[in-house]
Amino acid sequence: MKYEIVYDKGTRLRVVAERVAFTKEEGWGIATSLLDYDFITDVKTSHRNGSILIYYQDRNQRQTILDILDNIKYEDLYEAEPPTNKAKIRELENKFFMQVSKIVIKRYLYKIILPIPIRKLRLFVHAIPYVLKGLDSLTSFNIDVELLDASAITGSLHEESYNSAGSMMFLLSISDLLEEYTMQKTKDTLKDSLALNVDTVWLLKTDEDGNETEISYPLSQVKKGDVIVVRMGSIIPVDGTIVSGDGMINESSMTGESFAVHKNEGKTVHAGTVVEEGTIHVEVVSVNEGTRLNKIVDLIENSEDLKAGIHSKAERLADSIVSYTFLATALTYLFTRDRTKTLSVLMVDFSCAIKLTTPLTIISAMREASDHRMMIKGGKFLENYANADTIVFDKTGTLTNASPKLEKVIPMGKLSRDEVLRISACIEEHFAHSVATAIVNQAKAEGLHHEEDHSEVEYIVAHGIATYYNEKRAIIGSYHFVCEDEGVKFTKKQEKIIKENLESYSVIYLAIAGKLEGILCIDDPVRKEAKEVISELKSLGINNVIMLTGDSENAAKSIANDLGITRYRSQVLPEDKAHIIEEIKAEGNQVIMVGDGINDSPALSAANVSVSMRNSSDIAREVADISLLSDDLYDLVTLRRLSKAMLDKIDDNYEKILWINGTLIVLGVLGLIQPNMSSIIHNLSTMLLGVASTKTVLNDDYDRKEIESPA
Repeated sequence: MKYEIVYDKGTRLRVVAERVAFTKEEGWGIATSLLDYDFITDVKTSHRNGSILIYYQDRNQRQTILDILDNIKYEDLYEAEPPTNKAKIRELENKFFMQVSKIVIKRYLYKIILPIPIRKLRLFVHAIPYVLKGLDSLTSFNIDVELLDASAITGSLHEESYNSAGSMMFLLSISDLLEEYTMQKTKDTLKDSLALNVDTVWLLKTDEDGNETEISYPLSQVKKGDVIVVRMGSIIPVDGTIVSGDGMINESSMTGESFAVHKNEGKTVHAGTVVEEGTIHVEVVSVNEGTRLNKIVDLIENSEDLKAGIHSKAERLADSIVSYTFLATALTYLFTRDRTKTLSVLMVDFSCAIKLTTPLTIISAMREASDHRMMIKGGKFLENYANADTIVFDKTGTLTNASPKLEKVIPMGKLSRDEVLRISACIEEHFAHSVATAIVNQAKAEGLHHEEDHSEVEYIVAHGIATYYNEKRAIIGSYHFVCEDEGVKFTKKQEKIIKENLESYSVIYLAIAGKLEGILCIDDPVRKEAKEVISELKSLGINNVIMLTGDSENAAKSIANDLGITRYRSQVLPEDKAHIIEEIKAEGNQVIMVGDGINDSPALSAANVSVSMRNSSDIAREVADISLLSDDLYDLVTLRRLSKAMLDKIDDNYEKILWINGTLIVLGVLGLIQPNMSSIIHNLSTMLLGVASTKTVLNDDYDRKEIESPA
């Protein structure tokens, strides 16, 4: 590609290609392709002037970027691709500012070039839609904002206060655009969060000899009738029918139901649901835009459920105030018989500012959360997070670093220490959870290589693994699984050794042929910031901090005491977590659930608002209302501050709106201001409050150091 460098400073590079170098859609494709490189953080393209603005990480990568641009050929431009979420938001913002600019320019240009009679005629024509909306409200016996707007505009025109009517319609047009923009941005954010981030699938192919093989295949090329393989922990990317296998399918993204549903051959599955257990072969019925998930995404366009409760409350409050405005107007005319004073009162509309500033504050807070690498699926979840009084943590991967280490291997039977570790690693290597990885890595570090001496393994979710080792049943997992489910008995000596280690470690048990052969002591230290984060959350109104863990009572108690956790539950099974959340809610608490694993999904679904961590499983991210995109517990504090500051700003806006408009009513009744001035001050204050509502809600001096060194 031929281009000219027009800006090159720091880690920001702007080049301009020929004006017709690429279309808008091809620009999206170029941006998407450049973003495939890890060192490029953002790309903005403009098809209007051929501009490509690139943000990258290190100045040393500049020449690499120029080489990439050099290799883009005109005859081989990237195919048009859907825009990234950032590109969609930028396009929406550009469209909004273009529309606002058009309205502003037309208003002041018409004042200059149009003669007065034409301008008056244009005002009457412009007023028709507002009057019709008001008549519709009147005939429906609704005393709402539309009726008030129509009355104020009609009254201004009747009194020949054309500047008042013009100013009011001008600012109402801007307000409508602002509301449309904020709602569309909210919906786009939620739609993007529901979109499937799946690029490839495992496609089942059968050769001429009838042998089946699995191949990695682009999802975009999958068609109806293909059979794909979906394993435990993975999102199902298509609508289809199970042709073989069975599994527990979490359908909370479709039904809201917390618990997984067992499905086998012949049953239907949907895109966006997740396989919690098992492996299934799915024959494709619908893919991409034809899936039920995408139909649900389309319905979001008309959904009112996106609104935060406080947003809906603001709209109801705005409509309820209208009747009082009419009452004040009627009383003013009754006692003064002065139409000018009456019109001054009528021009003051509390509801306009309330309906404008509340959604603006919410969407701005959501955008600010995004700047702090937090993805929120709707304003109501941010409100729920601010109002919650209880937070429940899953321990592993949330309060801990999810990078456990194997500290001890203690033989308990005839096998040596190395044999216990080697056999455990041999079984555990088939599963990529953090504890299994710790065991396998330690075996590798000690050079304990092994052969596949066992049969196919069976994974029992959150309990352990069962297989046959040298024709003897071998199991490895939790105490509950080995002792209670499998009935392995421990000697008094073994129980003593186990008890000595339970206080410091999480213990994994290895049993063969019904006898305990060894224990593996796992250390998963808590995050260094966890204690201070919990302390800060308490200071921000979280009264109950609860930990759920599968650890022993002693280990759980020790961690709870160290971190200042108010309540804890030890030896918790996955199926119990959701029940515990429901119990806490039944006590009258508003609950935040923080988790990261497959086993946490029912509890995440059950909470008032749920949060997933950065390295969470697919299902946890899918179910969670809020996803943290950084691996830092301090984000929970930042989110609490942000959400509470959002509500404080909304309350502050209410006070300012009441004070400003109340003052205008008094001045109007006293005859100290004319209707025109009343309208201008009212609408100008509404716009200024709207602009103020778009500013960040966290204090400018907010810094994580403030949390790290609490007073």
